[in-house]
Amino acid sequence: MGKNMSFTTKRFVTYFLRGLLFVVPVALTIYVIILILRFLDGIIPIPIPGLGILIMFSFITFMGFLASIFVTRPLFDIFERWMFKLPLVNILYTSIRDLMSAFVGDKKKFNTPVVVKLSNNMFRLGFITQDNLSILGENGLVAIYFPHSYNFSGNLYLVPKENVRVLEGVKSADVMKFIVSGGVSKIGSNSSDLKE
Repeated sequence: MGKNMSFTTKRFVTYFLRGLLFVVPVALTIYVIILILRFLDGIIPIPIPGLGILIMFSFITFMGFLASIFVTRPLFDIFERWMFKLPLVNILYTSIRDLMSAFVGDKKKFNTPVVVKLSNNMFRLGFITQDNLSILGENGLVAIYFPHSYNFSGNLYLVPKENVRVLEGVKSADVMKFIVSGGVSKIGSNSSDLKE
């Protein structure tokens, strides 16, 4: 009887932990998405839920359309040159603009995952953001961005080219997910432990 009870308790705990592995990531993902949507919807305070996001999405798309038209493009260029001339705004604007263009621009960054040798038996995963630093007088160095685990931040290091090896045959998104998860996520696999 005691042995059977112990087996049932063990099975119950196993089911609970497996349920936890399924429910917590789904619940937190949904929760974060809802928070982001509420924040975006609240930028334009309209009492109808979702209308603020729709208006913002339409506005951004319209501005992208205007920035692509031959007639209105010079106006955007003039505005951008004006932003570059403002002392403190220049730093903030160009940093945000360059970061955004790294993800969604024509010249995407974070698409070359690398492994960097830090010492004889220590390596770190990152992404090449600049492979030519001759403007700094550093021909032998490249700029590598190292994302932090469990965070949306990171550090930029300039490292010798010979310490950098490009990772072939892996997707940048998989490497980013691997780093951000602290090495817990499997590279090239979306399978969970529940499917073993």
